[in-house]
Amino acid sequence: MQIQKDKMYAMLRKGMFGLFVVLDLFALKACSGPEGPQETPVQQSNRIIEFSGHQWLVRNSNNDKQGPGPNYFLDSEENVWVDDEGRLHLKIIKKEGIWYCSGISLLRSHGYTKYVMYASSRLDQIDENAVAGFFVYGNDTEEIDIEFSKWSKTENDNSQFAVQPSSVVDNKFRFNMEMENGLSTHFFDWKPDRIEFASFNGHVDVSLEEPLNHWVYKGADIPPDKEERLKINLWLFKGSSPSNNQEVEIIIDRIEIL
Repeated sequence: MQIQKDKMYAMLRKGMFGLFVVLDLFALKACSGPEGPQETPVQQSNRIIEFSGHQWLVRNSNNDKQGPGPNYFLDSEENVWVDDEGRLHLKIIKKEGIWYCSGISLLRSHGYTKYVMYASSRLDQIDENAVAGFFVYGNDTEEIDIEFSKWSKTENDNSQFAVQPSSVVDNKFRFNMEMENGLSTHFFDWKPDRIEFASFNGHVDVSLEEPLNHWVYKGADIPPDKEERLKINLWLFKGSSPSNNQEVEIIIDRIEIL
C-alpha cells in the first residue's frame, strides 16, 4: 500500500496535475443565460496559468460542445493568455470554420468575501451574441454572476447582476452600462445574509467611489459557502456565431479578492 501511495505522489510531482483537475472538473460551468443556468458536462484540461497572484485552470471541452451555448471551449494560448503587463486576455476565435470560446477557473475556493474585477476593454461594446462573465459557481442553483451581454437582442441592456436561479422574480438586476473608455471596475461582495453588486467607470478604489450601478440582494437564494470557484469566461449565446463574424476579445487588468 505504501509503495502505491509513493508512486501516486511521484506522478503528481512530475506535473500531471491530476489531483487539481479532478477537484475542479465541476468548476468551469459557465454563467447563466436569461433563462437560467445551463448544464455543463465534465471536461478535462491540464493547462494552468498564473494571473493576479492566483492559479487558474483553463477550460477545454476536448472538441465537444458544452454548455453554456452550447459551445466549443479551447485552452490554447490563442484563446487564453497573460500578456507582458500581467493582463488576462480571453478570446473567441475561429479555427477551421469552428468558433472556440474561453474560460478560466480558480484552483481554490475563497468563500464569503469581496471579488473585484478591473476590466481594460469595452465590455459594453462586445458583440451582441457574446457573453462575458465574472462569477462564483458552486452548482446550478448556487451561483453569483456579473455578466455583460445583449443576449442576441440589439435593444437589450448590456449588463446584469444575478443570483441563481435567475428565473426567480427579483433574482436579477439588468442595466445598461455606458463606459467612458476601456476601463471599468466591478465587484460583488458575498456575505451569508446579503450580496452587494456594483459597477464603476475607470479603475477605482471601490470603497471610495460612487458606483454607476448598484444592487443589493437579500433574497432566499444566497449561496452557502461550499467549495465554490471564481471564474471568468467569454462565450456565445445559444452557440451562435458573432453577429459581425469577427473574433471577440476581452482584457482583464487584474482581480482582487478582499
